[in-house]
Amino acid sequence: MRPEVYQDEQLLSPPARHESSAEQWRDFQAKRDAAHRRCAGCEVLPECLYQAVVEVDVSGFVACTSERERQRMRRVLGLDGPLRDSAQDAPRSGGPVDHDVVMAARRAHPDDTSRQLAERLGCSLSTIKRHLRRARENTSPVPARPAAPPTIAQVLDVFDELEKIV
Repeated sequence: MRPEVYQDEQLLSPPARHESSAEQWRDFQAKRDAAHRRCAGCEVLPECLYQAVVEVDVSGFVACTSERERQRMRRVLGLDGPLRDSAQDAPRSGGPVDHDVVMAARRAHPDDTSRQLAERLGCSLSTIKRHLRRARENTSPVPARPAAPPTIAQVLDVFDELEKIV
């Protein structure tokens, strides 16, 4: 396994197609395809996908999916409630970073990547991503989670149909 494949900045914060040149988009697609091929051959892909979609809110490219694709899968599966954040389980290196500070830094430096914001604020990349995700999610009410979580088979069925989900 080559972890650097999955930690590429473009996979952690995918570029918008309309903001990328043809060459930049091809480069992103090549990186994504390489990560996808490695993930697809992994023996724990079903369990990894299930955890990333149903149990823990994970940043970046995981289990052959981007954050946006996992969000779409959650909507199809009726998982619109909050998930456990993967950063909650990680040890902290310093004090908490205030949400308003992160949002002010984003407004002050709109062209910075999430990694650059993390360096600017002296916190982890996952902290920045968590705050940005929270800001996006606060624009709509959160419905209640269903009583029974989906099965691995249901998650895999939605994964198989991912290209058709709009």
